[in-house]
Amino acid sequence: MKKKSIGVNAFLNSIRNILNIIFPLITFPYVSRVLQVNGIGKYNFSQSVISYFVLIAELGIMPYAIREGARYRDNQEQINNFCSQIFSINIISTVIAYILLFFCLFLFKNLRNYILCIFIFSLQIFFTTLGTEWIYSIYEDYAYITFRSIIFQIISIILLFIFVRNKGDYLNYALITVFSSVGANLLNFFNARKYCVIRFTTHIEWNKHLKPILLIFASLVTATIYINSDITLLGIIKNDYIVGLYSVSSKIYSIIKTLLTSVYIVAVPRLSLYLGKGKKDNYLQLLSSITINLLLLILPAMIGLFMLSRNIILILSGKSYLAGTTSLQILCFALIFAMLSGDLYECVLIPSRREKYILIGATVSSTVNLILNIILIPLWGQNAAALSTVVAEFITCLIDGYFSKDLISNIVKSKKLFKNIIQSLIGCIGIIVMCILCDAYINSLVLKTIFSVLFSVIIYVIILLIEKNEVVMYLFGKLKNKF
Repeated sequence: MKKKSIGVNAFLNSIRNILNIIFPLITFPYVSRVLQVNGIGKYNFSQSVISYFVLIAELGIMPYAIREGARYRDNQEQINNFCSQIFSINIISTVIAYILLFFCLFLFKNLRNYILCIFIFSLQIFFTTLGTEWIYSIYEDYAYITFRSIIFQIISIILLFIFVRNKGDYLNYALITVFSSVGANLLNFFNARKYCVIRFTTHIEWNKHLKPILLIFASLVTATIYINSDITLLGIIKNDYIVGLYSVSSKIYSIIKTLLTSVYIVAVPRLSLYLGKGKKDNYLQLLSSITINLLLLILPAMIGLFMLSRNIILILSGKSYLAGTTSLQILCFALIFAMLSGDLYECVLIPSRREKYILIGATVSSTVNLILNIILIPLWGQNAAALSTVVAEFITCLIDGYFSKDLISNIVKSKKLFKNIIQSLIGCIGIIVMCILCDAYINSLVLKTIFSVLFSVIIYVIILLIEKNEVVMYLFGKLKNKF
């Protein structure tokens, strides 16, 4: 199979993630005004109910399938057999998810008031399974995934403005949301035939697949509890106002995390392939490159977000959310630990089949996060929730790093990594200076923010060029050859 460029895949995946962020930013202000509080409440509640059953249906299959499938993708018979088994496990978990959903609808009578909306969102369970998106990740076909996302999200925006016109149209909005997220999955299923033949089978190697899948699933459940506990405890201990302040900070933080994740997530199939074929030198070379590239982006993103936190909150949410500035600035420090632990999780622990260590890290950090929130939220409110996130992300990074040390020790100790970190930190000084100057000399909030970002990127790249940073020099060399 022809190798696809990791850099191109990272770019395509970034485009896809940006679209997934832009779509809600375009639609939500319109929808919230049209549907009003009650309509939005029914929509969000129904979606939150279904999210748990989607998690059950997915069962941690995606990361497991990408890792193992990448090892077989050059052998047609093996990949056909593997994909059929994984698809069959996914079908079984989907049936279980639907049985549990219908049981809950029968057991909890108050859910019946939302039954139509819940039913619409439940289509996500079936079509996510049918979509077999893990096959496209195995073969690194991010061009197809990105192109498909663009088409369906554009169509969804058009449908939204046509069919969501009054406060009773929340069911139409739910249908459009489902169409946007999983509408192409029927096409996915048939298009996947160009890579492998998928059939439902009862001949499943349960002893081989079940334990790692369940370990990954347990880690995902633990992580879900950890992610949601901040807002849940803020709501219980404090009030809706504090929850609202933290929700904005947390959303902005999550957006930056999602974008940066694109740098390493696309490399997982290639890393799994190298380890599966015993090509450790290739694996370590790629892992080192990914880690350095990630750090060159994390550090300026962290500093830039810290410097522009107030402006970003004002632009996205308005003056009433300004009290959330401090919590966003605290969350900036969580960014480096979150991204490095994500790098270790996806690029080291998953490809090297160390799922049980992921669960240990997730369990310890979730417990610490929960305890810190209970102790500190009564004292510091939303800032306590942000601080507990920093500590939890740091602990996750520490534990994941410990269980990855045999594979990453040479990378961590390398002069190359240290040199890139120092160069990046010097570049970050330029970002601080640019943000201060733009704040002092530009009056318009929007222009101030735009030029701060633009000049920060320019000065950061210039500083790295002056320092002869090898990553930036390589990229400029590629551009020079093309033009």
